[in-house]
Amino acid sequence: MSTLEQVLVINPPKELTFKGPFTSVVSSKLRLTNPSSKKVLFQVKTTAPKHYCVRPNSGVLEPNSQITVSVMLQPFDYDPNEKNSHKFMVQSMFVPSGSTESPDLLWKKANASQLMDFKLRCIFLQESDTFWTAASSNGLGISDDKVMDLIAYCEYLTKEEQKLRQENRRLREDNSAPVIICTIL
Repeated sequence: MSTLEQVLVINPPKELTFKGPFTSVVSSKLRLTNPSSKKVLFQVKTTAPKHYCVRPNSGVLEPNSQITVSVMLQPFDYDPNEKNSHKFMVQSMFVPSGSTESPDLLWKKANASQLMDFKLRCIFLQESDTFWTAASSNGLGISDDKVMDLIAYCEYLTKEEQKLRQENRRLREDNSAPVIICTIL
């Protein structure tokens, strides 16, 4: 697949959560942010296209801009014992400088080395699931966008913690010689 790291900042960063009941359309939001100084072409694909409606499912993100994508799960008979293998992929590529070609033509001309992709899995939660109850109806009136921001911030903090632990480990290995501490009286 692609060898380039995804340029877009995708929020939520790991999974799309759909909160039941699933007897009517259930929506989830996906925020795409382009932090680069170039235009980025994007498209959202799924392993289960008959189950979802995605709007917008493709487009061009201007430099330093963002877009919210609505992912709508169509009604279905939910079985909590059934394995869910639905996934989404956000595929993107830089728009060539000075290009006036249509996005469709750019996608057709693109080779694999230009593409960046990012995968998200889908989680289905019933209203009775404790996460859904705690995250959405805790009486604080927290919006879905705010919850997405908090999840992204937690992901960032986790990555920073991992970096610090690795650096700490490296420093311990580098300083394996005994340390002598002197106190001046």
